[in-house]
Amino acid sequence: MKFIAEINVMPLKEILDPQGKAVTGSMKNLGLQEIQNVRVGKHITLELESENESVARQKVDEACRKLLANLIMESYEFELKQVF
Repeated sequence: MKFIAEINVMPLKEILDPQGKAVTGSMKNLGLQEIQNVRVGKHITLELESENESVARQKVDEACRKLLANLIMESYEFELKQVF
């Protein structure tokens, strides 16, 4: 079975996000004062082959924990879709 995982990695809310702060400041410069508290993260898409959805979820979770997210500073979530 083939799957596509859509992964979002974001800085933890407790951690300062300098890139998000810079974007928030730029919004004010563009006249968009209503936009506040921007957080900047990563979106990762990957494809994988697996015998079933449960194993695919385990593999994506392992990839996130071991490589794609720094769990000291970031959290992650993902959606898994089977490709036919």
